[in-house]
Amino acid sequence: MAPYETDDSTDTGERDELRAGRRRAARYIVPVTVVGVAAATIGLVPALADSGDPNLPKVTAEQLINKIAKSDVQQLSGTVKISTDLGLPDLGGLESSMLSGATKSGDGSSADPTTKLTELATGTHTLRVAADGPDKQKVSLLENAAEYSLIHNGKDVWGYDSQTNEVFHGTTAADASKSDETRATPKGLTDEALKSVDDTTSVTVDGTEHVAGRDAYKLLIKPKQSGTTVGAISIAVDAKTGLPLKFTLTPASGGAAVVDVGFTQLSLSKPAASTFDFKTPKGAKVTTEDSASKATPDHSTPFGKDDKNSKTDKGLAKGADDPTVIGKGWNSIAVFDTGGQGIPSGSKSGGGDLGGFLSSLGDQVKGSFGSGTVYSTRLINALVTDDGKVYVGAVTKSALVKAADAAK
Repeated sequence: MAPYETDDSTDTGERDELRAGRRRAARYIVPVTVVGVAAATIGLVPALADSGDPNLPKVTAEQLINKIAKSDVQQLSGTVKISTDLGLPDLGGLESSMLSGATKSGDGSSADPTTKLTELATGTHTLRVAADGPDKQKVSLLENAAEYSLIHNGKDVWGYDSQTNEVFHGTTAADASKSDETRATPKGLTDEALKSVDDTTSVTVDGTEHVAGRDAYKLLIKPKQSGTTVGAISIAVDAKTGLPLKFTLTPASGGAAVVDVGFTQLSLSKPAASTFDFKTPKGAKVTTEDSASKATPDHSTPFGKDDKNSKTDKGLAKGADDPTVIGKGWNSIAVFDTGGQGIPSGSKSGGGDLGGFLSSLGDQVKGSFGSGTVYSTRLINALVTDDGKVYVGAVTKSALVKAADAAK
């Protein structure tokens, strides 16, 4: 079955500039790994399903994919529950600090979306969402006695942290279909996942279910390739509108979902116009995107580009801003160079206390490439070689070592 591909012919220079201004990756692999998972799996999760399966007309997988493609839901509001279980080590809260540190702007603004939304990479969270066409979206992260809101209205993007009374202001393309914000909607996330549908993938219709009070079909996507850590992706598709309601990613190793996200409440009515208004609160500290990008040198995350059809490329010295993607389909591996600043295996003398600590969290490996450390979650594995190259993908540890050996 031919894959359904979204149109990625938008101005790549403009999009790359937006990414560069908003995503800063640290050079050490623990935060790099989780930032990658957050970027790639923010929508790979399911909504809570009601009991009892609805009796719906039979459809094929191709018909269901076409239904998603033709879905034109412009207005909605509701509540989304997100649970993430990456299998990270229990560091007594330190992992959350490392996640934030991986993407903080130079002044450390708590309202910067790249700082706040990485919290979704661990634990369970509740989001309140609203959308009115391609130019207006709002996502609010509800916390204990506090709330973080990210608002896109036209060209303006506002982030506000009520706990610290800090504001972040950035700009984006007038048409949100050309910006990263669109990918936070259920349809945008599903469109990204459907790009994996090629000859390395099995796609079937796996029954029906109720999600947030609506009848839905279940689309099941499974890799045919061995060596990937992805077990299956299940998408609940609204039977009436084709809107994705639920997205679940389970690992090849079995057990609970790695990420479980979905609507618990949903309305397809037009939200009030005031939902997308923002006024800077009195006394709030305001950080702009320009000032944040100037405050810290850019070490952009390697997950901004992906070519599932790329062939193995031994020219790996392209730098962190221009990673190489090797392999195909579910076995794709992103490779970037930190400029020789790897984490010396098991030594304090080479990497200091931080190097020794980070090395203790991974597994030491050796091969014809030399030596390095593999850091693992239930979904993403990453190999950092002692000479500073990083191999990251939803593949097994042995696949990373094999890729590093082949690059020599």
